[in-house]
Amino acid sequence: MVNGKKLTSVFYIALFFVLITVFFGVLSPEGFESVTGKVNAFITQYFGWYYVMITSIFVFACLFLILSPIGKLKLGKPTDKPEFSTMSWFAMLFSAGMGIGLVFYGAAEPLSHFINSPTGKGETDGAMKDAFRYTFFHWGFHAWATYGIVALGLAYAQFRKGEAGLLSKTLRPILGDKVDGIIGTIIDVLAVFATVVGVAVSLGMGAQQINGGLHFLFDVPNNISTKMIIIAVVTVLFLASAWSGLSKGIQILSNVNIGLATLLLFIVLFIGPTVLIMNMFSTSIGNLLQNFLSMSFDAAPLDNSKREWMNGWTIYYWGWWMSWSPFVGIFIARVSKGRTIREFLIGVLLVPTLISMLWFSVFGVSGIEIFKKFPNIGKLAVETQLFAIFEHMPMAMGLSLIALLLICTFFITSADSATFVLGMQSTNGSLEPANYIKVIWGLAQSIIAAVLLYAGGLGALQSAAIIAAFPFSFVLILMLYALYKDGNAERMRIGLTLKPDKKYRKTNPSAYEVDNQ
Repeated sequence: MVNGKKLTSVFYIALFFVLITVFFGVLSPEGFESVTGKVNAFITQYFGWYYVMITSIFVFACLFLILSPIGKLKLGKPTDKPEFSTMSWFAMLFSAGMGIGLVFYGAAEPLSHFINSPTGKGETDGAMKDAFRYTFFHWGFHAWATYGIVALGLAYAQFRKGEAGLLSKTLRPILGDKVDGIIGTIIDVLAVFATVVGVAVSLGMGAQQINGGLHFLFDVPNNISTKMIIIAVVTVLFLASAWSGLSKGIQILSNVNIGLATLLLFIVLFIGPTVLIMNMFSTSIGNLLQNFLSMSFDAAPLDNSKREWMNGWTIYYWGWWMSWSPFVGIFIARVSKGRTIREFLIGVLLVPTLISMLWFSVFGVSGIEIFKKFPNIGKLAVETQLFAIFEHMPMAMGLSLIALLLICTFFITSADSATFVLGMQSTNGSLEPANYIKVIWGLAQSIIAAVLLYAGGLGALQSAAIIAAFPFSFVLILMLYALYKDGNAERMRIGLTLKPDKKYRKTNPSAYEVDNQ
């Protein structure tokens, strides 16, 4: 067993870069905002096409693996069985997909696209259709294909090949023993830093919306000081949980997350414009599928206004998903042992995507319909719009309190889970990293979130996500190639085909039964 108290060089190097980021942000917030803004502008201007291409490649690579003979390989030894039932597994995928971002953007994103349509005049029926088409696009297959590539590579390397649970080890098929040296260290440092920033973006958004809700409901000041207090209080809560090692507590909180999210979803569904919500849900899925190819590869080369819109939405999301992918990927990999690659990818791509689409349909349609009657909602800060919408619905205070509680529990569980993932990545893949290591990473991600808010609010959060994703994107490309190379060699070794040869099936019945089902 790997020693969870033995720190590797990954810890010290990654922490060094985190501290540099923190000191720069604290000592010169204006300079920090200026530098990150310029780097972000450079990446979006010259490499926006790259973000568009790479995330689309991940989607089609997942479809290829589902349909190819490689999809029959187990994430584990051929005789391994799934650790969790299919329904429990779906519930955990749902939990991983339901985060602070869905609460933050649930009503705000469709409303924003409705007011400022990327394809035409706002506040029209066409703008409403486009609003949900693009929202579904941002939170759908591209996000989960990015997560799926990381999770699949980790699960395959760890459970089938017996590697340590480090991202660098997934590249052994193409880098060989170099993954055990300096190259492997660089890869793991990139993964840790991307995770810290990706989680910090989510925590920063959570602090903003908690403050926005408290301000709207109880007139608590909506300023940077209040946000810092919120981050400090919630940090103490999740660090206490991380230190105690109460995995049951986190499991309970995760179940509470699902329960609260489901409760909020169905209350709003039934007290809102239910028929219109379900009609838009169905229609928007069709609109997305009809335009999927053109949207996937659209970089808006001849439309400056749309390109600017994409930089603030699509490119930002693609960067956020890539920077968040080590954290979500490790979680998904951990609960997917014993499933085939095909079963894994179908579940990961479809279940969270459909849930996200339903979520945005419920809150987005309700928000837009209320905005039509109370247009001042569109002028409010993003973090307060959800609570302003609830104000014009039955059970307004109850809905707002449920939403606030949901954001807090998401904040705690996401941060606590991230401390484990970061501790694992900096102790050579240990499944039991020492408490003090988790506390250090917990403080690091909270401080980064505070620095980003201090230096520029939501704009700084968006810039950080896009910047952190850029170097890590190359690791994702290598992971995909390594997975295909090793998976293809493995399926050829044991004779897997789309239509198994009868002779092979007859002479190798056990292999066929477990890996060619």
